[in-house]
Amino acid sequence: MAQAEGRALQVLKAWNLTPNMRRVVLGGDDLHGFPEGSESGYIKLIFPDAPRPRPDRPAMRTFTVRAFDRAENQLTVDFALHDDTGGLAAAWAKKAKLGDDILISGPGKIKWIDTSSDWLLLAGDMTALPALLCNLEALPSDATGDVVMELTSSEDAPEVSLPEGMTLHLIINPHPDGTSTTFVDKIRSLTWHDGAVSVWAACEFKSMQQLRTYFRNERGMDRTKIYLSSYWKAGVAEDEHKKIKGQDAARQQELEAAG
Repeated sequence: MAQAEGRALQVLKAWNLTPNMRRVVLGGDDLHGFPEGSESGYIKLIFPDAPRPRPDRPAMRTFTVRAFDRAENQLTVDFALHDDTGGLAAAWAKKAKLGDDILISGPGKIKWIDTSSDWLLLAGDMTALPALLCNLEALPSDATGDVVMELTSSEDAPEVSLPEGMTLHLIINPHPDGTSTTFVDKIRSLTWHDGAVSVWAACEFKSMQQLRTYFRNERGMDRTKIYLSSYWKAGVAEDEHKKIKGQDAARQQELEAAG
């Protein structure tokens, strides 16, 4: 299959890392040429047989490159599993087995935290955990600051080795539905250290909006030191979420221009 249409890959392995995180390892001839160093970048999983959001565009879902092994020609993708099993990609991942086919495109841009600041704040929920872990694994040994993870259960806590100066805070939210403020409340409660800070945070849309207000307006952060993204929005599929994100970004630009 031509690369413009996607890379045709096959499932090599699939298993549950934790009760609510499933790992799928992909391979195949089309994976040759996939760039090294793509961890934390995104790929699109393409589902040509699913209902199309537009006549000229197949259904696609965005996921993080958790690992790529060029020598073994293997691409690792982790999937957060939710109470709602109807999600297109989550449903595919839950049933994925050796030999199953999938199309992907990418990788896209990688968003690393700026480690040049005096201290760091990294935060994410289950959907952001793969990208968050990639960032944590790349931290310099002298990094200081805080890490906040919102997990579905305590059993979902990943094994992670942090620099001595980083403090890990775990939040358990058994039913993430976009209504809980525990994630944002925990971040707001953290000690705001002296010196310049860099932030990397990804979460549900409403939480992202609340954190944006906190970091920009209340803390007056330098916007070039913030990576803040919504990876999902409760109650809507990715295509609708993408539209809402675009509208929200446009409103922010208007406010900034007027301000």
